[in-house]
Amino acid sequence: MSMTLSWMAASRCSASVKVAPATTLLDLLRHDLALTGTKKGCDHDQCDACTVLIDGQRINSCLQLAVMQDGKAITTIKGLSQDSALHPLQAAFVERNALQCSYCTPGQICSGVALIEEGRATTREEIREHMTGNICHCGAYPNIVDAIEDVLVQRGQLMKEAAE
Repeated sequence: MSMTLSWMAASRCSASVKVAPATTLLDLLRHDLALTGTKKGCDHDQCDACTVLIDGQRINSCLQLAVMQDGKAITTIKGLSQDSALHPLQAAFVERNALQCSYCTPGQICSGVALIEEGRATTREEIREHMTGNICHCGAYPNIVDAIEDVLVQRGQLMKEAAE
């Protein structure tokens, strides 16, 4: 079976690829398209390391069949930067040291970008709640929340809370 897949990476790519019906989007991205920024963690929808954006929505790519994404805009971690400038959340992750081993970082950032765009988080507690599916074995959660909060404050979507 073949499909046309449009994905957003640094070069804003589109391609026609042949895909076996049972191929997951994660395997297509990592193995067939060599977009290895998206990580394979549990492969069972448990850790969110494989989160990408499909038409702006955060989706765990490990359980999505690639053929079901035909014609959709897929944004991976590499597609968030614009003209070699980091996305504001990527920059905030660096500034806040919101990464340690970095394995979960692509999924955390894609989830955070979607959370920011959804506009549903208005407090640190809501940020934490909406990011609960993203597992970080290193425990960088406070810095991850700080980074997301920084971007929300920059956008005027969140007032900085007093020290907790």
